[in-house]
Amino acid sequence: MSETTTCCVAGGGPAGVMLGLLLARAGIEVTVLEKHGDFLRDFRGDTIHPSTLEVLDELGLGERFQRLEHRKVTGLTLVLDDREATLTDLGALRGPHPYLAMVPQWDFLDMLADEASRHPGFRLLTNAEATGLVHENGRVAGVRYRDAAGERRVLRAALTVAADGRHSALRRASGLPSREFGAPMDVLWFRLPRRPGDRDDSFLRASPGRLMAAINRTGYWQLAYVVPKGRYEPEAEGLRRTVAELLPFLADRVGGLDEVSVLDVRVDRLRRWYRPGLLCVGDAAHAMSPVGGVGINLAIQDSVAAANRLCGPLLRGGVTTADLAAVQRRRGWPTAAVQSAQLAAHRFLVAPTLAGRPLRVGGTSGPRRLLGGVAGSRPLRRAVARLGGYGPLPEHVRTPEAVPGRSATRPGGTSVKEGRN
Repeated sequence: MSETTTCCVAGGGPAGVMLGLLLARAGIEVTVLEKHGDFLRDFRGDTIHPSTLEVLDELGLGERFQRLEHRKVTGLTLVLDDREATLTDLGALRGPHPYLAMVPQWDFLDMLADEASRHPGFRLLTNAEATGLVHENGRVAGVRYRDAAGERRVLRAALTVAADGRHSALRRASGLPSREFGAPMDVLWFRLPRRPGDRDDSFLRASPGRLMAAINRTGYWQLAYVVPKGRYEPEAEGLRRTVAELLPFLADRVGGLDEVSVLDVRVDRLRRWYRPGLLCVGDAAHAMSPVGGVGINLAIQDSVAAANRLCGPLLRGGVTTADLAAVQRRRGWPTAAVQSAQLAAHRFLVAPTLAGRPLRVGGTSGPRRLLGGVAGSRPLRRAVARLGGYGPLPEHVRTPEAVPGRSATRPGGTSVKEGRN
């Protein structure tokens, strides 16, 4: 069975749903394919940065976001065996949102999808897994996908966007070459109850051979234990003992540690993000390390930049390869800059710690001197917070908003009114 849309977005994560919202808001017909039945999945990135919060403000969603259950994080503390040091000071940022917002990703995506469904051209198909590309006349002309009943379908589109994550089926089908940077670690995600009297901040706990992030989620601790790449042994008792030794205040509740999710950390980047008729964004274009929790926010920045550049051509009836190349030129160097910072953190913080070398704040080496400088300087902490919170090139919404009731544009100048499935 074959259908037609103006833009097909494969992947209902932050990049895909945000792009669908922006295009539909401008009067463009867009279909988002999401392989799961809903957004309710655990251990996904939940960190919303100031750059994304400002985009939500620009879309009129700021107040609605504030009504979602979330926790504001204003800084990050590094806890060593013999001392503590503050590494970021988001509270010192100048702007409307001097904090990171920790919010369940399913709540965030539900909000975006619900807002998108108010526009006549938006359609979200759940239980719809993109499996391959359709090619016509030397360009990508849509996708093949499998629906809830297992039937194979075709969705033709003037533009196809791969936003289906680091294991993107469309990225593989495109044959686009990538550059792999490697990573020294994987991450074990799990949670433990939080009780009155626990410390109130979020922090990074480092000890020779061991590294763990503890994120205060109000009712529970979300914990990320860093292990050497490919060397995790699923042995719960050893993990419980490690948590009790690193975080003694949790020792009385490690018995409840039973569900662990393993994140296979990858850092890579497509050399070219596009082919005629196809654009990759978010993790489909560049898999990010969890360092800094920037993945969601970089993906959303990609989508805002893509919508800003491609909205006009889509409304006029066609996107050229030059248009797609312009999106990569806009977002390629900020992505490379952030990945370089993450790789530096792997090299100078993660790898030495996992190798058993003690982490020092201050000293003669470059990394120690940098850590000591950041810990001792409020301006440097603010600079780190600014780079982490906004990235090298924050994007702002430039797409128009269609007149209410306006029909969504289809290829060839026809139009259609449709809602969310």
